[in-house]
Amino acid sequence: MAVSPPQRPAYALLVVAAASLWGTTGTAQALAPAGANPVAVGAVRVLIGGAALVTFALLGGLLSRGGSPVKAGAAWAPGAVAAAALGVALYQPLFFAGVALSGVSVGTVVAIGSAPVMAGLVGFAALGERPGGLWAVATVLAVAGCGLLLGSGGPVEVSVTGVLCALGAGLCYGSYATASKVLLDRGVPQSSVMAAAFGLGGALLVPALFFVDLGWLVEPSGVAAALHLGLIATAVAYLLFARGLSGLPVATAATLSLAEPLTAGALGFLLLGERLPPVALVGATLLLGGLFAASREE
Repeated sequence: MAVSPPQRPAYALLVVAAASLWGTTGTAQALAPAGANPVAVGAVRVLIGGAALVTFALLGGLLSRGGSPVKAGAAWAPGAVAAAALGVALYQPLFFAGVALSGVSVGTVVAIGSAPVMAGLVGFAALGERPGGLWAVATVLAVAGCGLLLGSGGPVEVSVTGVLCALGAGLCYGSYATASKVLLDRGVPQSSVMAAAFGLGGALLVPALFFVDLGWLVEPSGVAAALHLGLIATAVAYLLFARGLSGLPVATAATLSLAEPLTAGALGFLLLGERLPPVALVGATLLLGGLFAASREE
């Protein structure tokens, strides 16, 4: 999809808006009842978000093109749909496990800080996209920022297992974003791409619900957390992301998603009392610089 330079900042802002909503997920999990474990939270989030996205796609289809949610000439790619759904399904437990083991700030920063590298590699291998020089600068800043956060020695405990889970989530994100880009470039509407990815991703996570405690969902704070994660941080956020991704390279969109850890870090500080030492704040500044560099490329 060819996008003229004057239009690209608008697409970039949509991705940043989506990433800011994603940045609330770790805090929502932390404020949920104690019984809300990472697998349960991730599964519930995708199921609610997937149901909302499928409903939105169906309603959109009923209002245009004779009830078909897919544009004329669009071509589904089964492999891309499967990759997107698998990335969505695996991302959830890996991300929330990383947050639970390493804290909201560190878990989110590692997961999303690694995503630009993963997305750049996957996007190049699958789509032949060659990231520009500013993307490389942004990625270096992001990796450096993550390194400072992990090596800060601050009061936030860092778990090796948590970091590995967060890195796995970053790889899933890169795979999901690339697969979604394939479908968008084939003419499949944004709402239909998100509905397919999250509808099938949610179906893959259904069996996990039989092995986790869902008692936290009967508590008011549990219901509020589930609805926020599913409707706002998933359905609304991914519709914004799909719109932005349709006009940007995968690697650039992933780098712009660094707005997520910045939001998460701010919320962790303001609402959860997480304290990071000065060197970690330098890391956050580097991440902000990476976000600026990526936006300048567009």
